[in-house]
Amino acid sequence: MTATAVTGTAEADQTSTATRARSRRAAHLALADLASVGVAMAGAQLLRFGPEGSSADLGQGSIPYGLVSLVLGLSWWAALGLSGSRDVRVLGYGPEEYKRVTSASLWLFGGIAVLSYVLQLETARGYVAVALPLGLACLLFGRRLLRSALIRDRQSGNALRRVLLVGASKSVRHLHVQLGRHPEAGYRPVAAYVTDPDTAGEGEGTGGAQHGLSMPVARRSPDLDGVLAAVEASGADTVVVSGGASLDPSALRQLGWALATRDVGLVMAPALTDVAGPRIHTQPVAGLPLIHVTTPRLDGPKGLAKRGFDIIAAVVLLALLAVPMLLIAIWVKLDSPGPVIFRQTRIGRAGEPFRMLKFRSMVVGAERQLTGLHDKNEGSGPLFKLRADPRVTRFGRFIRRHSLDELPQLFNVLGGSMSLIGPRPPLPQEVERYDKFAHRRLLIKPGITGLWQVSGRSDLSWDDAIKLDLYYVENWSMIQDVIILFRTVGAVAAKNGAY
Repeated sequence: MTATAVTGTAEADQTSTATRARSRRAAHLALADLASVGVAMAGAQLLRFGPEGSSADLGQGSIPYGLVSLVLGLSWWAALGLSGSRDVRVLGYGPEEYKRVTSASLWLFGGIAVLSYVLQLETARGYVAVALPLGLACLLFGRRLLRSALIRDRQSGNALRRVLLVGASKSVRHLHVQLGRHPEAGYRPVAAYVTDPDTAGEGEGTGGAQHGLSMPVARRSPDLDGVLAAVEASGADTVVVSGGASLDPSALRQLGWALATRDVGLVMAPALTDVAGPRIHTQPVAGLPLIHVTTPRLDGPKGLAKRGFDIIAAVVLLALLAVPMLLIAIWVKLDSPGPVIFRQTRIGRAGEPFRMLKFRSMVVGAERQLTGLHDKNEGSGPLFKLRADPRVTRFGRFIRRHSLDELPQLFNVLGGSMSLIGPRPPLPQEVERYDKFAHRRLLIKPGITGLWQVSGRSDLSWDDAIKLDLYYVENWSMIQDVIILFRTVGAVAAKNGAY
């Protein structure tokens, strides 16, 4: 048997294994959804009517709520499938899966409400009021558990799509790096087809070192046969074409047809980076899929919504945390001499300075001791970070580790100088070293938490922290704020990067 035949057999086995794994995952997802809506229906009926049950008046007669629960549960399960929430393309990465689950649930219950009103069906409001939130909670919790298992699987090198990257060297290199940073998205580049004009006609190559790639690279003039040959050689099940690919529209259309007959996916990767999905809108015009990119604006209704969310959340959190904050204040006072609250000048929206509040976690005069510690700095850029900072008090180390020192910033949120979620509040000396792009992070209010906190906090490099803040500013949405808020709970519990 030739080496080519052996390679082809191995690639076929890999494809077959991946297909079986996807089928098992789809079955597990369907069963998890069925179990979630089953728990929601049973829980709603039990909480609303008790063990004895009840009947719903449907105008022409009444039927037991057990049957209503069965029909509603199956309808809910079917709606989740029809909404595409089990589509493999949205699993494992990003909020789209959760958005589809939520949207399908709300549309279903909205439709039930309209149908009940039009047909004058007497259904218990309490039953519906319990079923919807309980079902959503169960569904999202179940999806989160399955996503965690899928991410672990993908990070170990399994359940990944084998990707052939097509395009110019620079674009392919960028795609290779970005996809490699996020294996949880499910893409693993296995080969590249480089179409640079300066390398065209140089024949086939097997190494990618000259392009900065650790995978086989084919270098030749861009044509349909060449791409298909690279697909066959690499065993790829997905082709990603970058914006720098020298393929005309006719060739791309023919490539799509040819790949479809081989059951190979085609993905277009435009030259847009750090742009969130809600900002991208595709509009077909004269056969051209034009991509519109919008810029979020935090003024008008959106600004009012964010400010209202901040006020309500801050009031609720202060009411819930009043006693713990009082105990922390007493402990800070007993642990070391000095004030309970530490006030520090930070830079807010539009470059306006404000006084940020924190529980004091260092000895009095800690800022005056900073000069003598600069040679021990473990931070990057203008950030000063020291894991074993001698200025931190005993109790201060505890509250910093659990982010409890930041609770007084809820008063900054109420006062309007900060938001609950936003970029990290910078020091004046940090802002002095900003380039023209970094200044964009000052377009919105800084936050108590944000992408920087749920992505590593002090373990992040200066460039990574700025990149995350800019991504948040450029792609703000209320849904993203809610997701960050929930992720903050996990980040605080994990204590990663907090010192």
